Formats: sequence, structure tokens, C-alpha cells
Amino acid sequence: MIGFAQVYTSIGKITIVSDGTDILEVLLPGSDLSRLPCEEADFPVLEKAKTQMKEYFEGRRTEFDLPFKSEGTPFQMRVWEALKLIPYGSSLSYSQIAEKAGSPKAVRAVGQANKNNKLPIIVPCHRVIGKNKSLTGYAGSKTDLKAALLELEKTEYKKA
Repeated sequence: MIGFAQVYTSIGKITIVSDGTDILEVLLPGSDLSRLPCEEADFPVLEKAKTQMKEYFEGRRTEFDLPFKSEGTPFQMRVWEALKLIPYGSSLSYSQIAEKAGSPKAVRAVGQANKNNKLPIIVPCHRVIGKNKSLTGYAGSKTDLKAALLELEKTEYKKA
């Protein structure tokens, strides 16, 4: 069974999806929940995820300790691994992530990998900003959410 739980945060309602063992997806505020083939559940892993998400938004957690599954191309997996290494309160550019993923010229592909990251916040794609420290698209075009997460972490960036 696939189940979900919701947690209310300073940026709005976040939905966390799990198979009972691993976190499968994190849906940011404004996401379409009707596509979820699941029902609300009280899996222990969801309770742990809700607690850690609350701690993150309260400024008491800087990294997540949750089991999760990610599925993607080998390049996407390398990008997501590189994202997990960006420390809380820091940021890297798309070109820096492309380099860390072993494909220095694949800057746009890093953007696509970020777009396909089903675990935002846990796998911190919000910490990737433009080379000139400008905000670029996040979760579609929700740069306001990206800005809120970076401000929570006190990351330096340029407002549009």
C-alpha cells in the first residue's frame, strides 16, 4: 500500500508519500494531490518524516535521516547524490553540480534533474542557484518557495 501524510509548515502544507518502508515523494504546497493513488496512512516512516520536516522548518534540523527511494537515469542519480552533499546554508551553481555529476557541460540537464527530483527539501535541489547567485525555477516556477527555503537556511542569493 502507498500512503501519505501531511505536515503544515511556514511555506504551507507539504505531503509526504511512502510505501511504508521508504519515502517515495515529497509534494510541495500547491501540488496536485488528485494524482496520488494512495490514502492517508500512519506508517512509522511517515511519522518520522513529519517530525523531521517540522524540525527543519523550526531551524532545529539541517539534514534528514530518512530511508527513501529515488528512480531516475544514471545522470539524474549522480545529480541527486551531488545535491545531498550541499551543506545546509550553502548553495552551488548549476554548472558546479554538472561538474560534480561528471558532466561539466550538462548545465541544462542539471535543471531537468532538479525538476524531476521527487524528494525536494530532503534532496535539497533548492540549494542550486544561478552562477550569479540568482534564483531560477524551482518545482515548476515556484521561485518564491525556493527563496523561502534559502531564507530559512540563511543562504545568500539575489532576489529577482
